[in-house]
Amino acid sequence: MAFNIADIFEHTADAIPDRLALVDGDLRLSFAELDARSNRIAHALAERGVGVGDRVGIYAQNSHEWIEAMYGVFKIRAIPININFRYVEDELAYLLGNADCVACIFDRQYAQRLAAVRDKAATVKTFVWIDDGTHADLGGLDAESYDEICAAASPERGFPERSADDLYVLYTGGTTGMPKGVMWRQEDVFFALGQGIDAISGERVDAPDTMARKAAAGSGGLVFLVIPPLMHGAAQWGTMGQMLQGNTVVLLPKFSGEAVWRLVEREGINSTIITGDAMGRPMIEHLLEDPSRYDTSSLIAVASSAAIFSTTVKEQFLEQFPNLIITDSVGSSEGGFNGLRIVAKGQAKQSAGGPSIQPGADVVILDDDLNIIPSATVGVTGKLGRGGNIPLGYYKDEKKTAETFVVAADGRRYAVAGDMARWEADGSLTLLGRGSTTINSGGEKIHPEEVEQALKDHPAVFDCLVVGVPDDRWGQTVAAVVQFRDGRQAELDDLANHARKFIAGYKVPRELHVVDEIVRSPSGKPDYQWATKLARGDR
Repeated sequence: MAFNIADIFEHTADAIPDRLALVDGDLRLSFAELDARSNRIAHALAERGVGVGDRVGIYAQNSHEWIEAMYGVFKIRAIPININFRYVEDELAYLLGNADCVACIFDRQYAQRLAAVRDKAATVKTFVWIDDGTHADLGGLDAESYDEICAAASPERGFPERSADDLYVLYTGGTTGMPKGVMWRQEDVFFALGQGIDAISGERVDAPDTMARKAAAGSGGLVFLVIPPLMHGAAQWGTMGQMLQGNTVVLLPKFSGEAVWRLVEREGINSTIITGDAMGRPMIEHLLEDPSRYDTSSLIAVASSAAIFSTTVKEQFLEQFPNLIITDSVGSSEGGFNGLRIVAKGQAKQSAGGPSIQPGADVVILDDDLNIIPSATVGVTGKLGRGGNIPLGYYKDEKKTAETFVVAADGRRYAVAGDMARWEADGSLTLLGRGSTTINSGGEKIHPEEVEQALKDHPAVFDCLVVGVPDDRWGQTVAAVVQFRDGRQAELDDLANHARKFIAGYKVPRELHVVDEIVRSPSGKPDYQWATKLARGDR
């Protein structure tokens, strides 16, 4: 048996065939039904020439078809490629070409965008459209219906033997430049992101069918709500990590605070994944308008990943749900799981400025010479790294691969994605943000995330980003781009004085730029390129 994603999923489907696996609107699929539907799209793609190592783009919003297609592509040892549904034509053409996609499964609403780039994406020979309720023109694509080709294909397995070396590729949702495809062996990504290593105990799964056996021994699984888009790695691994353990996944097609709480009540949601304040803030503020409107008694855990989850918003959740367990999970497409912080009522406040986490397996901090900084060396800032199960590199980018996946002074290979961190006295580490966004003001290094964390504690601030702008004296100075709450405002001095409660004076913002809305990706990641351009103006 191999640590292969399709194999592990099939072990679980065989162990608990009748348990509910997926809820998408009114559609409810057991593990056996989801497996059969995934087999159908797998056979349909294979009949159209998709084979081992081929790339298949998935260009769609959250749906059961997205998940079926992902598992189906894995089943035939091909590679699903996540495509951001907000891409415009140039970005779409770039990704399809960079990934060498031979097929694309897409929501019908995106048909004309695909048709416009077809000549630039010459490797794509097969187009399959998902019925998303629209009636967009399919002209220029020779596309086939997802429902029709699946109906004509076999629901049985009958696939060749797979390997732990089969690839998983995740295109990064970077905030600057075009995304890059991070290449993982499936065994490595399972241990790095797929619950192969327990986040609390550090215990490793000992066999590919271990999760299936544990699921069958239990009386039933948890109900897990996936809020972020599946094109984002956190949502993909939130989904797969839960399913592989035998839990039920509920999809949210389109985010709103109201939609989340309606699903919590309707489906008895036990746990959910969000991307920090971008989702957590509108959720809790909608609920607090009338806390008795929904039955939320089933909710026991909220997991946040990929974006800042501020102290203020955490405390709002914990005030409403005194027994709620909140986890701040830190990781990256390149480095996998780096660690987490568990927060219960009375523990949300922190003084370090950025998120402090308990490090995961194989996590280190490296100095500029790639020496490991001992955990007993408190307060020294370095580069966060992770060894062990890490990616092979970036697809078609040897230069970036060499920069990110380095051999340290101890002779081991580490993924160093650019996050800065420091050790704390209790053995935790504090994340300080990406080096690429670090502000250098008079030689002092300032990490945007810790300034943003301090500003978000201000009662008038709804969302914010912090960037560096040119300064004649200091080289760079700190600028805050702020979205205020409806009906609230604050002056720069007020925000700066508030921030001084949490961070050193040289880190507080010297400029304030007020916007109607902070620009973020669909997954909640900050668009620092947009914020920098706005703050710099014409200077």
